[in-house]
Amino acid sequence: MAYNYEKPDNLVDLFETAVVKFGSRPFLGTKDSQGVYQWLTYQELANKVDLCRSGLSQRGIGIGDTVGFIGGNRWEWAVSAFATYGLGARFVPMYESEKAHIREYIIKHSECKMCIVSKPEVAHEIQKTCADSAFLKTVLVIDTDAESTSFATVLKSGINKPVASNKPLFSDIAALIYTSGTTGDPKGVLLSHGNFTHDARAGYTFYKTVLNETSVSLSVLPWAHSYGMVAELYNWLLTGGSIGFMEKVETLADDMFKLRPTFLLAVPRVFNKIYAALHKKMKDTGGIKEKLFNWGVAAAKTKRLLANQGKSSVAVNIKVAIADTLVFSKIRQRFGGRLGGALTASAMMNVEISYFFWDIGIPVYDAYGLTETSPALAMNRKEDFRIGSVGKTLNAVRIEIDKSAVGDNSADGEIVAYGPMVMQGYYKNPEATAAVMTADGGFRTGDRGRFDADGFLYITGRLKEQYKLENGKYVFPAAIEEEMKLLPYVENAMVWGEAMDYNVAIIVPDFAVLAQWAEAAKLKTPMDGIIHNHATQDFIANEIIQHLRENFGGYEVPKKYLFVDEAFTIENGLLTQTQKLKRRDVFEKYQAQLKALYQ
Repeated sequence: MAYNYEKPDNLVDLFETAVVKFGSRPFLGTKDSQGVYQWLTYQELANKVDLCRSGLSQRGIGIGDTVGFIGGNRWEWAVSAFATYGLGARFVPMYESEKAHIREYIIKHSECKMCIVSKPEVAHEIQKTCADSAFLKTVLVIDTDAESTSFATVLKSGINKPVASNKPLFSDIAALIYTSGTTGDPKGVLLSHGNFTHDARAGYTFYKTVLNETSVSLSVLPWAHSYGMVAELYNWLLTGGSIGFMEKVETLADDMFKLRPTFLLAVPRVFNKIYAALHKKMKDTGGIKEKLFNWGVAAAKTKRLLANQGKSSVAVNIKVAIADTLVFSKIRQRFGGRLGGALTASAMMNVEISYFFWDIGIPVYDAYGLTETSPALAMNRKEDFRIGSVGKTLNAVRIEIDKSAVGDNSADGEIVAYGPMVMQGYYKNPEATAAVMTADGGFRTGDRGRFDADGFLYITGRLKEQYKLENGKYVFPAAIEEEMKLLPYVENAMVWGEAMDYNVAIIVPDFAVLAQWAEAAKLKTPMDGIIHNHATQDFIANEIIQHLRENFGGYEVPKKYLFVDEAFTIENGLLTQTQKLKRRDVFEKYQAQLKALYQ
């Protein structure tokens, strides 16, 4: 299916156009050893891209070659990407925290000719695991003093040998982004220059009244994932704004304070954590502070409900103004004091939490997309939003709801996406491509959804994750798990019960919160054994059951619980790089204990 791609329709022109328009403005900021952000302007970054393009060309990179990058968000990431694009080559971003065997698979499968990595130890690992690769010729290291293999040397070598940039076609492949591989080997998603530029522009069109040259983002999402890559890096080229890098998760609060972002791209878990921490802190503090907090939240909620009815109350407005001065403004200061909004994706925001942040002056907009769709398909926005939905479809996006996938009488169905942001396919995997692509160019997302009468899209589940209980009722475990994780005592959870009488759940507790509870309850059990204490387990289980009964049917609420003291992490293979549960792997690890709960 042919689509009309607006100019610029390739990432090289997108970048170079931004440099002409915003050359002297600060673009990418990095904290120095003193904790102060130092900035590269658009033009300064372009100068480095020119040097890198020449340096890579001298090392044999050209049209159709593949360049891998392993590292976190940093200016070298952007320089490497745009230099690669300018040579007509393909870019393959990988996570710094990825497991060695996954990196090995991606490097070999994508036929990387060169890899640029952040650390010497990563380079040594690759040289060992990929020694038998017929394609990999060069490994460059960013953080090293060894000149022969350093990224800095590549830049120096480009000083006197300029190489003009190629101008790729919109249909040329720009990048291979590998999926998380929750059900087997990761798949290389082929995304073209046209895919990326269209999606970046479509998102900017929705947000051009919010984002501009003065916009500042704190970069917390990995650019190795399409969400962070497109919504932040590529989209910001259209705004002329600035992006400052988060140093690490532990410094997030300090980074927020110093950078003072105006807009944030994040996942719901960030806001869930802040919400839970705020409410716990207020409860622990007690007294007048807790009462004032609850009073302010209740007043803001009343104001919102009245506004929804087209009404207003002077008395309520005064209460909210007082609460804003005494409470809400202090919460906003924790985000830097000038955060005008945030976009979240990867999972749905809890409606209660969304309303809370809207009420205190930080609007959070839900969006929806997949790696295979570059990624965005639908977004809420300032001028047109509905909490609980993922918004309306972007420009040139068409979504069909295929009810045959779940039953023709259902109110929802599988989301099938059409448009210029749909991938070109999975690299060297025609069977997997055929399984998700329709004959007329649509992409089967595997997600269930529905539209309301006003065109807002709602996500109702994931086809591959849903299951039936023995009584024939469907369960969508992710929604139950997300609700569980709103409790301060629960760090992570997995619900299971396929073909069984009832649901059970694995619970990973938040041990820091649990330690405070144990102290208040005067438990004598040592912390390393507290999760195995029956009083602890009964307490958490009862908290979960009472909480879930407010929003779920009795058949959905787990009846028995398995408490574990090992966290679900990327390192132990139980979470994807985007913090999603690897359900199959968790089940394989704990299946004997889960099944024992039914005995």
